[in-house]
Amino acid sequence: MSEGKTVVLGVTGSIAAHRAVDLASQLTKAGAVVQVVMTADAQRFVTALPFKTLTRRPVVTDLYDETEGWQPAHIRLADEADLFLVAPATANFLAKMALGLADDALSCIALALNPQARILVAPAMNGKMWQHPATQQNAATLRARGVAFIGPEEGMLACGYEGIGRMWGVEKIAARALEMLV
Repeated sequence: MSEGKTVVLGVTGSIAAHRAVDLASQLTKAGAVVQVVMTADAQRFVTALPFKTLTRRPVVTDLYDETEGWQPAHIRLADEADLFLVAPATANFLAKMALGLADDALSCIALALNPQARILVAPAMNGKMWQHPATQQNAATLRARGVAFIGPEEGMLACGYEGIGRMWGVEKIAARALEMLV
């Protein structure tokens, strides 16, 4: 049951970022508390406004965003998360997670995440980027740490190539996320 469970939805800089708006909506409708965290690159594809409107919660867009109380937003969200979901997850973000880099709000949350939180990533990138040995090693490292992956899938990519790299369908991601909240 997702009622009242907190999903920290990370949105990174991919053309698939616009699909995360529907994902946030579906998770909210299912009863989850959805807290969206956008990277600077994600904001080049979609604004925070649709996320804020659909989740009825402020969107974190910067490591230094103002927050109520004394605790930094990235630490509070890392503590509150039942599920840390990154959709779309770029090659850059997967590398940050694998290496433990923390230079923005989303990567800081990933590094400070409470040990009980589950992690699900939905990669979205050019097929050559996904199949690159560095990305595959980063994915293997994350899987070994218990990170679940959904996708990527094959199809026409925004870059004009056909192949693996598309973010899985929003309905499938939402269903998997909700299963992980049980």
